[in-house]
Amino acid sequence: MVDGLRAGNLTKLNPVTDIAANLKVVEDRITAAARRVDREPAEIRLLPVSKTKPPAAVLEAHAAGYRRFGENKVQEAQVKWKALSGHADLEWAVIGHLQTNKAKHVARFATEFQALDSLRLAAELDKRLHAEGRRLEVLVQVNSSNEDQKFGLPPEEVVGFAEQLRAFDALEVRGLMTLALFTDDQARIAKCFERMLQVQRELRDATGEPWNELSMGMSGDFELAIEHGSTCVRVGTAIFGSRGSGDSPETWWPGLFQ
Repeated sequence: MVDGLRAGNLTKLNPVTDIAANLKVVEDRITAAARRVDREPAEIRLLPVSKTKPPAAVLEAHAAGYRRFGENKVQEAQVKWKALSGHADLEWAVIGHLQTNKAKHVARFATEFQALDSLRLAAELDKRLHAEGRRLEVLVQVNSSNEDQKFGLPPEEVVGFAEQLRAFDALEVRGLMTLALFTDDQARIAKCFERMLQVQRELRDATGEPWNELSMGMSGDFELAIEHGSTCVRVGTAIFGSRGSGDSPETWWPGLFQ
């Protein structure tokens, strides 16, 4: 299996798109990219990103064998979590920037958070998780492209930040996440991924911990990310299709976003 988070099949619903077929194509591309660099495809987790897509689309991917889904916005993730609460094995990964005042929501329902970049947020998440009696898998977001408009820690600050995270025992810190430069220049994208490998090595040397998870790569660059050591690729468009103007979550169930 390409994805370590696959589950048993559910009864197939009427397809809303070619999601199952798209998943198979992405899986095959992951396998090919891994083998090009002598990696085992099973080392790479495919995280379908269902942002702006309706719960029916999530269920189709679920029926194809996936149970953890990435969402950028907490409010949208919450709506889907509640709407699909009958599927107890569904899990949610919040992969977008999180304001501290929304940490209480993530602590309530999320299994994974991939965008930790401040001690204030870490402390709030830890407090809320303890209140809920839960733990949270966490990745530290790194601004590998050094773009001012992007969230994430500068690479040179990651080691110091990581050492301070030891104080928060409800956070299961697994590794690192980044968004590479948005460009067609493969060499410039590769430099972002290479920078992440360097940060990972520095973390291992400084902390003695594995920091195994590297969440790198999206629909446009996930194969290159795999060739540079990614263990988790966050793929949305290549699975669920483009996000057009008709994909507004507020239209799914009037009232739920009020």
